[in-house]
Amino acid sequence: MVLLQPDPFLNELTSMFERSTEKGSVWVTLKRSSLKSKVKRNKMTTAGEAIEYRCLIRATDGKKTISTSVGAKDHQRFQASYATILKAHMTALKKRERKDKKKGAEGDKKEGGVKKPKRV
Repeated sequence: MVLLQPDPFLNELTSMFERSTEKGSVWVTLKRSSLKSKVKRNKMTTAGEAIEYRCLIRATDGKKTISTSVGAKDHQRFQASYATILKAHMTALKKRERKDKKKGAEGDKKEGGVKKPKRV
């Protein structure tokens, strides 16, 4: 896994999306992280020091994994750029086939109108 700066990460993420347009997927995960070990975090909390949490973003296409860490100051700018990239590359998605709501409601009435309760 390669830890990149935010701008090179976005460039590489764009190229991942372009490589997977015909076939394949790209998985992106976001996670809160302090980038410190648990022992160091515990020492910092007992000493009363503030822990700066960052956002750890990972992306993989199954072959290559990249990651970056974004602080609170850069988060808004990064999120805007990330959203632009996602909107631009959502064209390869397939449309979901939906059932007609009217037909579905009529089908329930014909069956007696009794639905099974959902399990929780």
